[in-house]
Amino acid sequence: MVKQLNQRQYFLLLYFAAMEMHFRFRLLLRKGKVGASGFCAKFAHAKQNIEGFHAAQRFEGKKVQTQPGVTCWQKAVAIEKVGLYIPGGTAPLFSTVLMLAVPARIAGCKEIVLCTPPGRDGKVHPAVLFAAKVAGVNRIFKAGGIQAIAAMAYGTESVPKVYKIFGPGNQYVTAAKQLVSLRDVAIDMPAGPSEVEVLADETANPIFVAADLLSQAEHGVDSQAILITTSVELQQAVKVEVERQLALLPRKEIAEKSLANSKLIVVDSMTEAIELTNAYAPEHLIIETEDYLSVAERIVNAGSVFLGSLTPESAGDYASGTNHTLPTNGYAKAYSGVSLDSFIRKITFQEIKPEGLNIIGPAIELMAANEQLDAHKNAVSVRLGQLENGNGN
Repeated sequence: MVKQLNQRQYFLLLYFAAMEMHFRFRLLLRKGKVGASGFCAKFAHAKQNIEGFHAAQRFEGKKVQTQPGVTCWQKAVAIEKVGLYIPGGTAPLFSTVLMLAVPARIAGCKEIVLCTPPGRDGKVHPAVLFAAKVAGVNRIFKAGGIQAIAAMAYGTESVPKVYKIFGPGNQYVTAAKQLVSLRDVAIDMPAGPSEVEVLADETANPIFVAADLLSQAEHGVDSQAILITTSVELQQAVKVEVERQLALLPRKEIAEKSLANSKLIVVDSMTEAIELTNAYAPEHLIIETEDYLSVAERIVNAGSVFLGSLTPESAGDYASGTNHTLPTNGYAKAYSGVSLDSFIRKITFQEIKPEGLNIIGPAIELMAANEQLDAHKNAVSVRLGQLENGNGN
């Protein structure tokens, strides 16, 4: 069942969410972990970075005169209605709300609809509600899984039909998005279970590498973490370190199941490592090599790349500014991650004056005639005839 939150319910939920977060933060503060004001400041800092990076992507069209009297240009227009899917699963992904709603608002989308499954208590997680309010979401619906995708694709009595659906999900959500995109609605990309690859040489820190692999493994049992390295010593050190760090994780059981799908691969050369990486086309690629910049130049298939030992994938997930909604399962070979461009369309315009038609008209007539499209040719010929007779109207 899809349940819409009306305005009164929405703000009541926000109020109670704020109160719940307040008490949770007070509890954490007593434990010496975090203060409420500290969380809000860091949350605002992350949001500011995301806004800054995406605002810098604004398209500025310019008029191009391809011939005297022939002018062409583009105009960027926001997609009017967009739907955001925020998975429920085992963690409240409020960061994904920022990653999708912030660029949607910057682009100028008029209606931003969010669907997310409630918890076992029937409530939307307060952090998701808080992020939605801060980021500018218009309407929230308690709906998850493939039924949420269907609701946004086709519309219901309460959920409006949108023009494009965004957001990650499990393999079923990804399949549903691909299915509805065949004829009914656009989608951002196939963004399924998360994955990371660490590309490393003997200079990499095994503690960092293990932490990076586990940061993806804890996402879900269907996540995948891959190490590709030229060093047997590093592979063995990472294997030991993964076991050590895994034992300390609260989400140990999830990470263990994910690691069953994961690999630590040793290759003979960096060239082979790069070839394998480009064939795999990882969602996240961390390059921990001595010459990581030159290695990065040879990467052609990846969703997002993290350079050097001090750039963990977690930075892109939360606060560096880049978007963490990225193509998975090899789709980085053909798809980009979410950006400001994902929320806009570019409409082309052209204007031809008499001088311009006289210049390009004969070329159009010749090309149309050779394609045996006489009506195309005639659309130009009748205008050229009018111009020749001194009547350009």
